[in-house]
Amino acid sequence: MAPIRIAIVGGGLSGLATGVHLRLLANCHRLPLEITLFEASSRIGGVIQTERIVGRDGGEFVVDHGADMFATNPPAAIELCQRLGVADGLLRPQQVGRGAMIARGDRLIPIPDGFVLMRATKMMSMVSTPLLSPRGKLRLLAERFVRPRDPSLEDESVGSFVARRLGRECLQNIVAPLVAGIYTADIDRLSMAATMKPLWDMEARDGSLARATLRRKRSGEDATERTSSGARYEQFRAFPGGMIELIQALASGIGSDNIRLNSPVESLATTANGTELGPGGESFDRVVLASPAPVSAQLLATLRTTAAAESHLQAIDTVVSELGGIGYASTAIVVMAVPRQAIARMPKTFGFVVPPSEQRTILAGSFASEKFCGRAPHDHVIIRAFAGGALHPQVLEQSDEAIVEIVANELGDIIGLDVSKSVHDFAAFIKVIRWNKAMPQYEVGHLRKAAAIDSAISQLPNIELVTNAYGGVGIAPVIAAAERGAQRVLASVSKTQCSPE
Repeated sequence: MAPIRIAIVGGGLSGLATGVHLRLLANCHRLPLEITLFEASSRIGGVIQTERIVGRDGGEFVVDHGADMFATNPPAAIELCQRLGVADGLLRPQQVGRGAMIARGDRLIPIPDGFVLMRATKMMSMVSTPLLSPRGKLRLLAERFVRPRDPSLEDESVGSFVARRLGRECLQNIVAPLVAGIYTADIDRLSMAATMKPLWDMEARDGSLARATLRRKRSGEDATERTSSGARYEQFRAFPGGMIELIQALASGIGSDNIRLNSPVESLATTANGTELGPGGESFDRVVLASPAPVSAQLLATLRTTAAAESHLQAIDTVVSELGGIGYASTAIVVMAVPRQAIARMPKTFGFVVPPSEQRTILAGSFASEKFCGRAPHDHVIIRAFAGGALHPQVLEQSDEAIVEIVANELGDIIGLDVSKSVHDFAAFIKVIRWNKAMPQYEVGHLRKAAAIDSAISQLPNIELVTNAYGGVGIAPVIAAAERGAQRVLASVSKTQCSPE
């Protein structure tokens, strides 16, 4: 039997994870598979990148350019690590410092104990928090009496949902900064059904978040949430040498000989032998598009000239249009390693978020050296400050130096960073990382858009689409989407069922 030739376009997490899952499934099915991954740039990994930096005093720092950890729920990422044999070496966040704080003026206030995203599992902590006024606390307590939404409502913005159920004060002071820190999005446009589906479903099932929380408490489902504040750090893992180790493990699973760097794909054409990739002219039995949505849309548009049927033309137009309608936000991350003594008010948590009402440039900050051991010499702290996002795109128009100066001054207000002199005078290193149009925006109506894309792409022969533009953001959801994509590809070439392991 001739090997099934599969091309994967895009060497980010989506493409790499799809390739590994294809390899694992093919071994299970005992199918001869030939995988070739095309990456336009000189490296793989996309927004996942780790750099080892030697500071001015010779100290060594491990710096992640993007995500520095991944969630174990959904379990797709941790399960893949186990199958790749790299799970045993994973790090858990350190016990001391778990939690987050919210910036208000020149101080940081702890997120109430047991409050996760928009659900309070410990009411006493909500009653005592200075983040809410007495009126705001009463409005929060009244959530159980708020009527659930009309069943006909298919979607709603996160801002509308939270204001309706918990009150506008809770939205502005607590939920908005937490959600913005995750999605770098405008909460008044962010889809509740697409990004917070478990909470969206709780209202429909239980009538209120309070009643859902009581049910989960009785069943023991909220054990982790009740010991968390803002982020459930027990459910996160990291690699000792940074997230690049995940990329290396995935590349090893595919095989380095099957990965082509500096190999942009510029066109697709349907032929009698499958799908031809330009400019090289190679034909493949199946093509997986794992490139950013705008790139995938451009490639799919080139299929129009060789489409075999009117239905294919309509499907191409639908996918191109819907993908093109998904917006992206840009983010700048200012990473600096500073002496501990240069921080007058070092927080006792791993990070903080900033409400939009504070009108600051910084969206959130984290202390990478505090979350995981081995990231920096003990006398230094790695600060990662995030700026830009959907609400402040103009930040990315400024120079690196200007962004550093703004961030340093705001860190002076928030954590007491020494601003009596230039931060360049005492920082071991400073780096500005720009991710332009890297975060897809799941706006209201996103699930309808995703369904339309799925329906249309299924009508195109030999083409599969795997992208965080609509399949989920975050390492674990992306890997889960990649596994589903790999299963669809294998199902299209074989009906052989894999026996349970």
